[in-house]
Amino acid sequence: MRGVLSASDGRRARSSSARSPHLPRTVGFVGISAAMVAILVAAGAPTPLLPIYEKNWGLAPWELTLAFGVYAIALLVAILVIGSLSDHIGRRPLMIAALALDLTAMLVFLFASSIGWLIAARIVQGVATGTASSSLSAAVVELAPERHKKLGALMTSMAPLAGLGIGSLFAGILAQLVSDPAFTVWLVLVVVMAIGTVFTVFTPETSSRKPGALASLVPRVSVPPQVRGLFASTLPGTISAFMTMALFLSLVPIVLGAVFAVRSPIVGALAAFVTFGVGTVASAVTTGVRPHRLRLLGAGAVTLGAILFIGSVGAGALPLLWAAAVFGGAGLGASFAGTTRGLVPEVKAHDRAGLFAAIYLTGYLAMGVPAIIAGQFVGSVGVTSMAVGFGIVIAIVAMVGVVVTGTHTARRRKAHAA
Repeated sequence: MRGVLSASDGRRARSSSARSPHLPRTVGFVGISAAMVAILVAAGAPTPLLPIYEKNWGLAPWELTLAFGVYAIALLVAILVIGSLSDHIGRRPLMIAALALDLTAMLVFLFASSIGWLIAARIVQGVATGTASSSLSAAVVELAPERHKKLGALMTSMAPLAGLGIGSLFAGILAQLVSDPAFTVWLVLVVVMAIGTVFTVFTPETSSRKPGALASLVPRVSVPPQVRGLFASTLPGTISAFMTMALFLSLVPIVLGAVFAVRSPIVGALAAFVTFGVGTVASAVTTGVRPHRLRLLGAGAVTLGAILFIGSVGAGALPLLWAAAVFGGAGLGASFAGTTRGLVPEVKAHDRAGLFAAIYLTGYLAMGVPAIIAGQFVGSVGVTSMAVGFGIVIAIVAMVGVVVTGTHTARRRKAHAA
């Protein structure tokens, strides 16, 4: 994983930290792990609030999908530009900046009174989440107790999906219990981010500074020659998996209101929670499955989930939507896990940053751009047709993933046999 310390770097970082007050490393590990989850909880919180904004402000569906899409694109830009910066200036400065940025986003959400402010908050939140993705992930691994280093790696792999699911459920429950759910959700998260920012100031540094900070801001997206064929075969699975994320985070709340006349925020929150909860479990329990099989299973599950979603919208059958959440979530977790587990071991350590950038470039473009495009079509074709069309695209791309993965695997086996 990017940013893992060498022994000399670790000694210099600990020596530097020793000259200023700081928390014990175990406490730092727990706190930074919690901060990483909190940032992702905040990213998932808007999902059940979308119908509330739509009703209170009289918003069109395309405005809601735009607010979602700009978040994904801002996150992607931050990952590409800032992703390697903590390797040069240290983890702590970038962690503090990420949490402070997310605190700013929560404050903008808190006092937002129009869609323009909502979009601005989502952009800032996207930059904060992208900034945090590398620095907090590296710090969690480096702060993990020496005897439990695998715990740090497991935390970083499970936090993204788990955090998004918990965030949706958290906001959905509050939306059912309080009279002004949007204000309450963002107020709670303002307090959480403020505590996280202060906590990070006293967290020990785990990485020493090194030259090249400005050069690291130049995006480096690269796929080493030895994995280009494999990378190409993973693209349909990655695209369909991230489109599934977009579906349950931004479109399903709109579909629930327009197609099923379900106005309760908790229903959309539960759909997202089921999707990302199942995805987290699928990623965690499949560590012994070979990557190519995991990608096949993932693409197949995403295909089935998309078909069930299409059926639920076409037939007006809400139970099918829950089944779609289960299979879509399982496919999402399996596809992404299979992609990273298959590609990362095949490249050298110094090539992994560029490879991850290529994976995220594909994923977050697939997450943000289709959602924006789908929102633009709502006005002309209606929510039902838009939702069915989105599901059809996911199903087709995922089925291509099944075929391409199977073909590529067969070719590799044939080459090995020869």
